[in-house]
Amino acid sequence: MSQSNNQNNDTASLQNKLVQDTIDHTHQNNAQVQQSLQSNSAKQTVLNDQFSDVNQLPAGTPQGQQTTRPYAAQTESNSTQPTQDFENFTGQRDLPRFNPKDDINNPHTPDTDGLEETHFGYKKVKKAEKQAKVADVFTSVAKKYDIMNDLMSFGIHRLWKRYTISLSGVRAGQHVLDIAGGTGDLAKAFSREVGRNGRVVLSDINAAMLDVGRERLINAGCNNVDFVLANAETLAPFEDESFDLLTISFGLRNVTDKDAALRAMYRVLKPGGRLLILEFSKPIFEPLSKAYDLYSFTALPLMGKIVANDSESYQYLAESIRMHPDQQTLKNMMENAGFVNCDYHNLTAGIVAVHRGFKK
Repeated sequence: MSQSNNQNNDTASLQNKLVQDTIDHTHQNNAQVQQSLQSNSAKQTVLNDQFSDVNQLPAGTPQGQQTTRPYAAQTESNSTQPTQDFENFTGQRDLPRFNPKDDINNPHTPDTDGLEETHFGYKKVKKAEKQAKVADVFTSVAKKYDIMNDLMSFGIHRLWKRYTISLSGVRAGQHVLDIAGGTGDLAKAFSREVGRNGRVVLSDINAAMLDVGRERLINAGCNNVDFVLANAETLAPFEDESFDLLTISFGLRNVTDKDAALRAMYRVLKPGGRLLILEFSKPIFEPLSKAYDLYSFTALPLMGKIVANDSESYQYLAESIRMHPDQQTLKNMMENAGFVNCDYHNLTAGIVAVHRGFKK
């Protein structure tokens, strides 16, 4: 019995040390990023100029950094069925009202979606409004995002991400797209894995988040990473069958049309490539679910108020987790988008799940 107690104590001590080391490391990184951002604040820059322009990336790179050809131009030559190519490609009948090259434009407008509603946390909003509301949230929390992740998860989010990387099968020389990659935790790890002959693209729709990620990875010496503003629903800057691996970590639940995003992911993935989705999910034990709800709706907004001076954004983040599809529903959505051999792995009793699927 004594030996068992000693082992348990050793395990608890190791876990506590891991969490504390992670929080200390994040404090240091966050301080460095903020100092760098403040030193650049006097410079007048355009955010888009800081990120990779698809027309300026190296010619001949196969990872999908070229500009996607406009659908409108394609379909003008086909007068009998002007929307057939677009419908086959996206599953949507109507041509987009925005320029596919300008990926940050909102694909949901009053013209395309009318008064159709979706959820923004527990609230109902028009589809055309959600993208801007989500943008406000992440612009507000960008500079405190990493430290809040450590505090909210007690550092465990880094273990979740390590497990996700272990399922990636990534190899040297491959091309990886980290969608909604924010401050770059996964992109940084994949930068090491793919080596000098590989390439990683860190994409995000939010310029403030991508700016923080860019600063972090450049400071870390990641010279094989490109930074591209991109909308997960279309991934318009990227060509078909461009990447060996796609990842999206804690981002899918914020996308207005998740089915459209999954179709876009399938499009840019190479045959045989894999998609990994790391996202909050549904706890599999009812007692844990109740405790998790209590923590999410009391502690998270309070920490957001104290650390980031923004309780409302963290209230939304807690609500968005509850509105996200459960494990089996998301697996079905991946299969409907064309992915095969789909499965999922519950982490921390289902609080988080990693979904995996392959392109045949």
